[in-house]
Amino acid sequence: MDFLTGAFAGQPIWLWLAFLSFIGFLLWVDLGLLNRKDGVVSPAKSAAMWGLFAAIALAFGAYVYFGYRPPPEFYADPANLNQQAVIQYFTGYLLETALAFDNIFVISMIFTYFAVPREYQHRVLFWGIIGAIMFRAIFIGVGAAVVNRYAWALFFFAAFLIYTGWKMVASGGGHEMKLEDNKLLRFIRKIVPVTETIGNHNFFVRRSNEKGRLSLMATPLFLTLIMVEAVDIVFAVDSVPAIFAVTRDPFIVYTSNIFAILGLRSMYFMLAAAVERFKYLKYGLALVLVLIGVKIIWNFGLYKELHLVPYLEAHWSLIGTLTLLGGAILYSLWRTRDGAPAKA
Repeated sequence: MDFLTGAFAGQPIWLWLAFLSFIGFLLWVDLGLLNRKDGVVSPAKSAAMWGLFAAIALAFGAYVYFGYRPPPEFYADPANLNQQAVIQYFTGYLLETALAFDNIFVISMIFTYFAVPREYQHRVLFWGIIGAIMFRAIFIGVGAAVVNRYAWALFFFAAFLIYTGWKMVASGGGHEMKLEDNKLLRFIRKIVPVTETIGNHNFFVRRSNEKGRLSLMATPLFLTLIMVEAVDIVFAVDSVPAIFAVTRDPFIVYTSNIFAILGLRSMYFMLAAAVERFKYLKYGLALVLVLIGVKIIWNFGLYKELHLVPYLEAHWSLIGTLTLLGGAILYSLWRTRDGAPAKA
């Protein structure tokens, strides 16, 4: 019991375990009840699943406002801690959802490359969530340790975010992937025998080898899962610094991240067929990254260190993020309203 009453990253361990148990329950409902059998997830079902996860994320925001106890050391103003926490939670959730949207483009390419049948795609995405939950915990744990011990590291985050935003615009937001030349794939193929085709939803099957004996072999679904996990790690390099620019509270960082990932996986089937209609979203994302980078310099440099400007409250980040992303989505939909893809 002493273990459960201990604390980690400003919150009691029982709270972390309760949150992870709740996420585990949601995943069990997803694969164990709603999607127990292989089948194509329709856009309507995808939208319903996303709506469910979004409603749960919204309800969790209510908990943050009414029941959560924010650690004062992670907030600029000791007054109105819950108000600051809930604004940062929703800003982080919205930001992570938007950044994760880029994953849809890349995941779609991975599925196409490995010729994954649509009825097995949900299974890959489901197990991808398990890996994302673990890897995000590692990234966020390291990030929290660095940021909360060395506050000046935020300036490196700011520079990285501004550079990433500029690079997204300069590169045209391209999503090209040359999986045939991917070093990770080539390495896995060298150490793990892989079947040529996908016969069922299993990641591993037993097949006869050259000597006529049954041996365990990976299927292309396993390679697909590995690449989906690798892509999530790559995107975490952008998203984790971005969320720490919004809040330094590790519990808010992690919970907003996980709810955003759950929403991404559920809305994949709703948006995968319409990704070309969001041509200009990448520019909105780029401007959001630059905005957050500038906010770090404003609050921690110009305000805290030089006392030249007033403090920029968290709600301005939320308003700016909503405006830029909403504007980019609406402009994209307007430019592609006749069914022809916009020229980026």
